[in-house]
Amino acid sequence: MAAPLFLLAPPRSYTSLINAMLGQHPQCFGLPELCLFNVERLIDLWVRTSDEMGSEAKTRHGLLRAVAEIYAGEQSMHAVKMATHWCAARQERTTGEIYRELVAQIDPLVAVEKSPAYTIDIRRMLRIEAAFPDARYIHLTRHPVGMCKSVMALYEGTYALHVNSIDFLEDRAIIDPQFAWHDANVHILNFLDTIPPERQLRLRGEDVMDDPAFHLRRICRWLGLRDDAAAVEQMMHPERSPFACFGPLDALFGNDPNFLAGPTFRPHKVRMPSLQGAVPWREDGQPLKPEVVALAHELGY
Repeated sequence: MAAPLFLLAPPRSYTSLINAMLGQHPQCFGLPELCLFNVERLIDLWVRTSDEMGSEAKTRHGLLRAVAEIYAGEQSMHAVKMATHWCAARQERTTGEIYRELVAQIDPLVAVEKSPAYTIDIRRMLRIEAAFPDARYIHLTRHPVGMCKSVMALYEGTYALHVNSIDFLEDRAIIDPQFAWHDANVHILNFLDTIPPERQLRLRGEDVMDDPAFHLRRICRWLGLRDDAAAVEQMMHPERSPFACFGPLDALFGNDPNFLAGPTFRPHKVRMPSLQGAVPWREDGQPLKPEVVALAHELGY
């Protein structure tokens, strides 16, 4: 059974786009956000938790769409209903068992997934490693200012609020996603400290946007996959993924809504903001915190 590939990154870090690009490789299968390793058992995915991002229903959409596509070959409302019954029949199994069943079903294709919720807690990433001791990991990074601006533009910073990324001042509290950027990346680094170097790769998302062919070939060689022109050409079309669109009414999401609304990739040079000076999402003129700047330097910014 082919070892899966997991992209580890906070949300709004090019994860949706790059996951779909890699998933279009002829030897891969790009999954939506399954969120399976958020919990221990499958039934727990149907129970709301305090640190869950978004509604509990949305958290399940990616899994239902994946099961529908893998087993029914389509994502109609009837197929999603089948997927719901499929999950109900396995509700007492561990999420690792469920994930292994899905990976076995698409074998020999390499499963590729990113669920930003995995980075909230290192225990979630440790569940991945327990289920797949041979898994590969890409630590996908984005400049903290770019990521934070993008987070604040989506649902008024709901992600930052859900993970308590808040700066408590003497007279008020301010939602500030830089804490989430810092903590998620620290969780990833701490987890990857337990993983052999040959099974992990760090990649700046901005570099992929600028020179996708070079970096996609680099990833393919690392994974031992084809890196010929035809394979790269397929990866340049993430919009062809069966999950690069909104799903049926009972499973609409399973991915970043901005990506679902516009999944086509256009190479472009990303302007790197300064790590100094006032940040644009705060009205009090405060800059990035020193620990954020230090970690950004460590990650190559």
